[in-house]
This record gives sequence, C-alpha cells and structure tokens, in this order.
Amino acid sequence: MNKTLAAGLLLTLTISSCKMENPLLNESTLPYGAPQFDKIENKHYLPAFEATIAKAKAEIDAIVANSAEPDFDNTIVALENSGLDFERVAGIFYNLMEADTNDEMQEIAEKITPMTTELSMYSTLNAGLFRKVKAVYEKREELGLEPDQMRLLEDCYRSFTRNGANLSDEDKEIYSKLVEELSLVQLKFKKNVLSATNAYTLNITDSCQLAGLPDYVREMGASAAAEKGLEGWVYDLSYPSYAPFMKFSECRELRKEMYMAYNTKAVGGEFDNCENVRKIIDLRIRIAKLLGYGNYAEYALEERMAKNPATVDAFLEQLLAPSVPAAKREVAEVLAYAKANGFEDSELMPWDFSYWSERYKDAEFALSDEALKPYFRLENCIPAVFELANRLYGISFEERKDIPGYHKDVKVYDVKDENGSHLALFYADFFPRESKRGGAWMTEFRGQRIVDGVEQRPFISIVTNFTKPTADSPSLLTHDEFNTFLHEFGHALHGILAQGRYGSQTGTNVARDFVELPSQIMENFSFEPEYLSLFAKDYRSGETIPEELIEKLVASKNYLAAYYQVRQLQFGILDMAWHELEALPEEDALSFEKDALKSSKVIYSAPECAISPAFGHIFTGGYAAGYYSYKWAEVLEADAFSLFKEKGIFNREVSDSFRENILSKGSTEDEAVLYRNFRGHDPQPEALLEKLGIVKK
Repeated sequence: MNKTLAAGLLLTLTISSCKMENPLLNESTLPYGAPQFDKIENKHYLPAFEATIAKAKAEIDAIVANSAEPDFDNTIVALENSGLDFERVAGIFYNLMEADTNDEMQEIAEKITPMTTELSMYSTLNAGLFRKVKAVYEKREELGLEPDQMRLLEDCYRSFTRNGANLSDEDKEIYSKLVEELSLVQLKFKKNVLSATNAYTLNITDSCQLAGLPDYVREMGASAAAEKGLEGWVYDLSYPSYAPFMKFSECRELRKEMYMAYNTKAVGGEFDNCENVRKIIDLRIRIAKLLGYGNYAEYALEERMAKNPATVDAFLEQLLAPSVPAAKREVAEVLAYAKANGFEDSELMPWDFSYWSERYKDAEFALSDEALKPYFRLENCIPAVFELANRLYGISFEERKDIPGYHKDVKVYDVKDENGSHLALFYADFFPRESKRGGAWMTEFRGQRIVDGVEQRPFISIVTNFTKPTADSPSLLTHDEFNTFLHEFGHALHGILAQGRYGSQTGTNVARDFVELPSQIMENFSFEPEYLSLFAKDYRSGETIPEELIEKLVASKNYLAAYYQVRQLQFGILDMAWHELEALPEEDALSFEKDALKSSKVIYSAPECAISPAFGHIFTGGYAAGYYSYKWAEVLEADAFSLFKEKGIFNREVSDSFRENILSKGSTEDEAVLYRNFRGHDPQPEALLEKLGIVKK
C-alpha cells in the first residue's frame, strides 16, 4: 500500500471513529440538515476541529497531487469547495462564542486558534497549490469563463498574494507567526471586553434613587436583581439596561457612575485592553509591511469600494465639515433647555447629555421612548417585520419548533419563497444574557452555495440584546431597538435571498463598504406611516398608534442628527487613525485616541474614558479600516430609498429590482456596477446630508 493511500485510509478511519459519537461530524437528521444544537456539547468541539482540519488538509493535498493540467474546475472550484466540513464546525463554534459562550469554550478557543491559523497557512502559503492557481490565472483570458467564474478566479489569485503566497520561505514563516499571534491577542481582547462588561452592576436598594425611571425600567431592574438573588434593583452595562437608565435617571451621581463604568470598559484593571490595542495595531502594521503595503489601511481598502485611504479620509471630512458646527448648535440647544429647567453648570457633561436631550425631545415633540414603547411589543414586531419582507419580496416565515436552537430563547423559522420553495432557516436570538456579548449582529451557520450540482440553502441568524419581558410587562422595544431589528433583518435578507454558485461570493460576502446597504435601507421603514399603521398597536388596549404620534415620530426623525452623525464619524476617524499608522507611536492608547478625535469634539470627554479598548468592531470584528462603511452605506441607502419613496414603499417593481440587483447577487459582480444596475447612477454624499437636514436642498 502506498503512503498516500495509507494516509487517506487512516484519515477515513479516524473521522469515522469520531463520527460515532460526535453530532458536529455526524450527518444531521434534522430538516434541511440543520445543526443538532440539542446534542452538541463542549466536549465535541476539539475532536470535531481536529477531524475536519485533517480532512481539509487532505482535500488541499489532493488538489496539489492531481496530475492533470490545472484548470478552473480541478483547481479553483475544488479549492472553493474544500474545507466545507471545517467551515461548518467553525461556524457553529465561533457563532456560539459570541452568543452563548462559557469559560470552557474560551479555553477551547485558545487551544484551537493555533490549529485554525495553521490550516489557513497550509493553504495560503502552499507553494504547490499557488503554482496551480497561478497557472490557471495566467491563462484566464483563454478559458471562456462566465463573469462570476472570472471573478472567483481573480479573487482566488488575489487572496493568495494578499496572504503571503509571493513571500520568501523565511518571510512566510514570519507571516505565519504574526497571524497566529494576532489571532491570540484578538481573542484575549474579546474575552476582556465581555468580562469587563459582566464585572459591573449597579445595585440600588433605596427607592429614592429610582427617581425619573419609568415603570418598565424599574421592572427591568427588579427582574435583574431577582435573577441575581439581590435586593432592590440591578442595572448593568448591557445596552437595554444602560441606555434607559442614562436617559431617565434623575440621580446625576448614579448617571455619572454608570457612564464612567460603560466608557472605561477594559481600561485598566484586571481586564485592561490598552496594551492589547497597541499589540493588535503593531502586528497589523508588521503584516501589512511584510506584504508590501505602507500601512494596514492600504491593505484592507484594496478590496473595498473606496479602494484607498485617501478616498476614505476625504469622504469622512466631506461629511464631518458641515456636521461638526451643526452638532455644536444642537448641543447648545440642549444646554439652553437644561439651564432653563434647573441645570446650573456651564457645560453639559457626557453623563448629562442623554438625560437632558431626552427631556428636550419630549418637550419639543411631546415624544419619548416611554410613550412609544407600548406600541412596539416584540411579539407584534416579529410578525410585522416578517410581513414587511412578504410585501417586498413575497417570502414567508413559519416557526419550526421541531428544529432546536442553541439556547432556549432562540426561535427558528423556515423561510419560503413566493412559490413555496425553501429559502433558508432563520434563527432569532433577541434577549441579553451574561454568555452573550453586547450589541446586535447578523451571522450565518451555513451560507448559500452549489456543490456538485446540489444547492445548499443558508442557515441565517440575527442576535440582539433587546429588553427582556418581566413578570409585569412583555418585551417592549424602544423605537431605536425596532430600528436595530430592521437593520439586522436587512442583513439577514441579504443571506436568505442569496443566489450563486460559489459560497465566497454569495450573501453578505461583499465589500465591507457595501455590506451595510441592505441593512440600513430597512431602517427607513420604521418611520413610514403606511407601514407603522399596519402593526403598531398598544399592547394594553389594542389601539393602533395614533396618527399624531406617528407625525411626531417622523418630525423627530432628525433630532440630534448632526450630533449622532459626528459620533459615527468619530468611530470612523479613530479607526483610520489607528490603521493609517506606519509605525506604533510612543504615546499610550488613550492619548493617541484623544489626539485623533480632538478636531471632531463637540462635548466634554472625560480623560479616563476611551473607545478603543472596547472597540470590538475594528479590533476583533472585521471592520478594521472599515468603520467608515456604515456612513458610506448610508449614502448609498439615502439615494436608493428615494426610489422606494418615489414609486411607493411597497412597490414590487422596485423591491424586485433591489432583490435581483443587490440582495441576490452577493459579490458576483463589482459592487459599484450592482448599485448602478439598481439605481441607474452613482450616489453622492449630499444625499445623506440632505436626508439628515444638515444641509438644505
């Protein structure tokens, strides 16, 4: 028996042995091959990673060992479809690391990080594999490839060169070590943020300190205290707890305490990330330079719509210049209102701003979160969001209680197209818990692709941290939370409606500065009377939201628009400041951040507070040199939604075009071309400035 055959037989026997008792390796018996979350235990992860990594390497070895002349199918498509079992296992593990983690999973992550990094290097730094890819690439014009095939080939070749394939053997070794070290530091960064978030609670035992808090916020605090076995009321740094406390609490000292805790997460102490920030940036600089780029931003932006740092910097400045003076005027208006109503200081502190701006909003528009929340009961919002998808795209959602989620709070839905065909499984995980990181996101357990002529439909998930129901009230969303629901659902639609041959091109696998278009365009519907009147009913009386309340909501749409725009731009500016560095500065992370943001400052910033040490989006979440993309996509959606407004918000001709040209296409074509195919022209930043009322038409 030759060595290759013997190794293959040993691998087959090893995987077969693991499969006997491992639901991550066994073929699922659930509908559509859904993950067997009810059977998966922590003990299954490490063996599953070991087995699927070995299989992925064997698949790569088979491509390299193939004696046939390299061609598109036996090299590019074979590589595209290699490692799918590993991808499935990793998709489950890393998604649960974000949504339902535990200490043991954190320890497993540390063990498998070197293994997964080594697998990546096994492919991208494989000289024999790259020779075959390069051979196909060099004769690409002779192959008669279709557009998506040509794009796959070009992306594949570029992926190799961007991941060190052209490096010397010595530099490949250096590159591998840098990438592995970066993965481990990012893992530590993420763990520290979660630990720092969970480490703080505010336990109130004196009811006088609840002054100003609406009943639902008091009930939430009482429920949280009961869960922890504490007396009184508990508030923490999860957004559904933190945000309403800051808006409504009349106790300035407690607001300050909460603000400082929230904005010094992972700054100093046991879970300090300040040095991890510097380590991550240093490693990225070294990786970028090793690959021939001046800085990490140049490397990251090469594959995005913006293409280079100069374009991003100019874009951010184009939005910032008119927004800063407008934001300062808005802050001055809130301060004037506060002074007229008993505030005695000469300047608003950041822990004052949410409180006084909420009171000012209520006075100006007679509108508050408390007034709106009864109309946004989560149990009503879920079918309303599904109904919106049905009106736009003809799709429907049916809850499947026979398909398990990964936590008791997770709901699973079967998504069907207008003709009744299966489109996707949709997992919805709405409520906060200590095992879940903060924020909201969309992800997938399996993407859409076609393998050996058989289409795999996707498993899509959205994860949020909405207010939990209490003993006395259901889960009531703020209007901002409903916006978040629509935003993440827009990402989900991008995955659900995906169509294509190659998984790397479908769903949300698009340029980072394009990926937010489908999500942000959905937010517009939360201000549309025609949509809100369909479902927004007071959960107590059943009465539909009054027209005058909708009018106030629409009128308040641009309240503090410039202030919040500057806030978002600051995130983008800080991101670019870190990633345009060509060498690590001597100053510490906090000093660097303060300096980077000084020109965009519109309100006092406490010296102890910082964004960077808990800024997961750019340090662990894939938005490095890419946070500007939220604003970039807002420009796209401001222009795109104007067509919906022109033709009718439920116009099927427009929504069918959006599905055909944007949602279903993934990155099978250049994103700028896809946008022009839908809208007929390129968008301009003025569209967003006009929409927000920062500049007039």
